[in-house]
Amino acid sequence: MSSERTVYIDATDQIAGRLASKVAKLLLSGKRVVVVNSEKALISGSRNSVLTQWKEKLEISSRVNPIYGPIHPRRPDNIFKRMVRGMVPRKKPKGAAAMKNLRVYVGVPEDVKGSEMTLIPDTAATRPVPVYVTMHELSKNLGWSG
Repeated sequence: MSSERTVYIDATDQIAGRLASKVAKLLLSGKRVVVVNSEKALISGSRNSVLTQWKEKLEISSRVNPIYGPIHPRRPDNIFKRMVRGMVPRKKPKGAAAMKNLRVYVGVPEDVKGSEMTLIPDTAATRPVPVYVTMHELSKNLGWSG
């Protein structure tokens, strides 16, 4: 992995949707993106509506056999990866190649600890952090045991 093409991003106190759109843009421009601390990303909206909307999404499944239905991510890193996937043309070769360059982690892995993190100013939370729902809290409510 060439380091000049790799962008390291810390998702702590960043709005998840805004961050996902910036990450998608970086991926489509040919960069490798490593996102750490995905469980500390924030989701805006009232706590009750955010949690009920995500729980309603879990009820969507196949009537014939639930294994066929949409697979719903519950871990924070997989939820964030799915957010980015929705912003990339994944069925085209360009989008498929871009998604291979994305790595999302819960916490900070050992091999990334010394790297310099890029700060994207547009994605920072504008209100106090307790107003938002963290990805960790969302994942816990969806059944993640981490």
